[in-house]
Amino acid sequence: MFYTMKQACELTGMTYQGLKFYCNEGLVPNVKRNISNHRVFDERDIAWIKSLLCLRDCGMGIQDMKKYTSLCLIGKSTIPERKAILQAKREEIQGHIRELEETLKYIDAKEEFYNDVLAGRRDYVSNLLPCTCI
Repeated sequence: MFYTMKQACELTGMTYQGLKFYCNEGLVPNVKRNISNHRVFDERDIAWIKSLLCLRDCGMGIQDMKKYTSLCLIGKSTIPERKAILQAKREEIQGHIRELEETLKYIDAKEEFYNDVLAGRRDYVSNLLPCTCI
C-alpha cells in the first residue's frame, strides 16, 4: 500500500512542509513517485520517518541524521558506528534526565515548604523579602 504526502503526514504527525524538507534533504531515501510524479510512501518509509522523528526528538540535528541515514544505507558494516552514535545520544539524554530529576527535587521541596506554610507548620521566609527577624 502506498500513502500520499498528506496520509504520510497524518500517520507520522509531521507537517507537510517538514516531511517535504526531510525528503529534499535526503533523509527519506528512495522515495517513490506515482504516475503524477507525486511522492508516495510505503510502510517501510513510514517506519523510517517515525525513526527520524525519534532521533529529532532526542535532540539529533539534521546533519547528524543525514550521517546516520547514510550509514544505514551502506548496510550492516556500519552498525558499530551507528551504535556509537546512538550510545552518545543516550548518554546525553541520561544527563538531561539527571538534570530534570534535580529540578523535580527542587520543585517537590518548594511544594512541601508551601504546604507547610499554608498548614501553619512552618514560618514563611523568602529570599526576596527583607528579613523581619530583627
